[in-house]
Amino acid sequence: MIRVMIERQIAEDLGVHYDHLSRELLQKAMHSHGFISGEVLHDMDDPNHRLVMATYRTINDWQTWYTSHERREMLETLTPLLERDEKITVYEH
Repeated sequence: MIRVMIERQIAEDLGVHYDHLSRELLQKAMHSHGFISGEVLHDMDDPNHRLVMATYRTINDWQTWYTSHERREMLETLTPLLERDEKITVYEH
């Protein structure tokens, strides 16, 4: 099992739009092969900082989702709402 941490910094006043698109992206990820669980956390000190934590069966399952057309298409809509590129870190047990 692996855990994927995705950090995103949302541009000011775009949080509502981001939250809607982020939930939609997570719902699509839930249907990807090897997906186990996922959650989105809000930074208590910075309301525009989000952390997505996703658990996948294998690194290959994550990479398949990461490079999928569906994810890339959703990110085209999500990325303009961010102040900077998302930061992804993959951890293993």
